[in-house]
Amino acid sequence: MTAQHAHPAPRFTGAARPYGGGDPYADYRTADFPFARLTDLADRRLGAGVVAAADEFFAERENLLLPGRAVFDPEHFGHKGKVMDGWETRRRRGPSAGDPWPAQEDHDWALIRLGAPGVVHGVVVDTAHFRGNHPRAVSVEGTSVPGTPGPEELLSDGVTWTTLLPRTPVGGHAANGFAVPAGRRFTHLRLSQYPDGGIARLRVYGEVVPDPAWLEALGTFDVVALENGGRVEDASDRFYSPPANTIRPGRSQRMDDGWETRRRRDRGHDWIRYRLAARAEIRALEIDTACLKGNSAGWASVSVRDGAGTGTGTDEPEGAGDWREILPRTRLQPDTNHRFVLPAPAVGTYARVDIFPDGGISRLRLFGSLTGQGSAALAARHRELGG
Repeated sequence: MTAQHAHPAPRFTGAARPYGGGDPYADYRTADFPFARLTDLADRRLGAGVVAAADEFFAERENLLLPGRAVFDPEHFGHKGKVMDGWETRRRRGPSAGDPWPAQEDHDWALIRLGAPGVVHGVVVDTAHFRGNHPRAVSVEGTSVPGTPGPEELLSDGVTWTTLLPRTPVGGHAANGFAVPAGRRFTHLRLSQYPDGGIARLRVYGEVVPDPAWLEALGTFDVVALENGGRVEDASDRFYSPPANTIRPGRSQRMDDGWETRRRRDRGHDWIRYRLAARAEIRALEIDTACLKGNSAGWASVSVRDGAGTGTGTDEPEGAGDWREILPRTRLQPDTNHRFVLPAPAVGTYARVDIFPDGGISRLRLFGSLTGQGSAALAARHRELGG
C-alpha cells in the first residue's frame, strides 16, 4: 500500500561527461541544500543500515550509507568489473531478442533502516562517479514499523508505504537533492532506481523524533544527544567541522570527528546553541576534547535556557527565559573527557556551550531526565506524527 506526498521539481538531471582524468570531482554538480544542516537520519554512525536490496552485483548496498563522499579510483577493477564506491546493480534486460529493453516499471530497490526515526525534510540521492551507469530515475518511500522488522516484514502486504519522492529523473555524477514535505515520523525508507544502475550515497535529512516510552524507561539519559532528539540550532563557526559532531554517539576517534573552529584574531569567542530532546532537568555533564590536542578549547562554560511554553523546544529561544550559567568558565585539558556533577539540578529546553577563545571540543553530554511537561509534550508530538 502506498500513500502520496507532493514534491518540488528536481535540481539536477541529465548525463555527465565521461571521466577525462584529473580531479574526478571537478565537474561534479551540487548545490547548497538548506535542509542539509539537519540531522542525517540515515547516518551509519547513528545505527542506520541497508537491510536488503534487490540486486548488488557490481557494488554492495552498504556503501550507500558510508560517511564521507564517495571515492573514485579509475584503475581499480575486480573480477566483476569496475569497482565503484556505491550501490550498483547489473544491467536489466527485456524478455526476448525481439524485446530486449527493460519494461517501464522495471526497477531495483534497497530497504534502509534509519539510524534515528524522525521527520524527513530532504533527501540527497548522490550519483557521484556514476556517469553513464546512473539510474534514469529514482523514488523514495517511507514507512513506520515498530521494533526491528526484517525484509520479509517490511515487504509484506500489511505495511503501508508513503511516497516521499515520486519517480523523478536524476543526473549522473551529481548530488540530486529534493526537499520533502514534513508531516510524519518514519523508521524505514525504500529507495528505488529505474531501471537499474548505480547510486553512490543516500542522505536523509530531518528531525529525530525519539520513542517517548523508551526515554521514560531509561529515566536518566543524555538529553542533548542526536539519537534522543537533541539538535544543534546555531553556531558561531563551522569552518573545520560541523557542530553537530558534538552530540553524535560514542567518543570521537579522529580530530575531524569533533567541532573545531578557525583561529580567532579578535577578542571574541565561539559557541554552539542546542535544542534539547524536550524540557529536561540536567544533573551532570561531560565536555570531551578527545583527539583535539594542540587545538582544543582553552576554557568552556555551559548555560541553559527554559522554553517552558512548549516543553519540546519548538519555540524560539528568544521567547524563553534568560540564559543561566550552570558551568562557569572552566579550564579544559587537551584530549580529555571532563566530567561535572551540578550542585543542583538545572531545568531547561535549550543549552549553549561557549568556548574561549577558539579551538574545539569533540563531545558535549548533558545527563538528566525529562520534566513532566517535557515528557507529555514529547509523547503528544510522537502521536501527532504517527509514531
